[in-house]
Amino acid sequence: MAPPNLKDPAERAAYARELQGVARGVRLAGLWLAAAALALLAARRFGWFDAPLWIVFTVLGLGAMLIITGIAARTRYHSLRMRG
Repeated sequence: MAPPNLKDPAERAAYARELQGVARGVRLAGLWLAAAALALLAARRFGWFDAPLWIVFTVLGLGAMLIITGIAARTRYHSLRMRG
């Protein structure tokens, strides 16, 4: 694919929408896992659910890794697309 013309506002907007879709599912899954870890931590803190602390941090770590993976995939896509 040819690199987008970022000087044209219409093409720039189309490319921004295209970039939003790259690895979107991976990034959203990471956010959901991080939110689930925070919910587990809150449940543990208030005594609603007795989850071991290592499970909370494992879920949080997996969420962070997915977010970083999604960001890296999007960055790689952008650099390859700009190269042509």
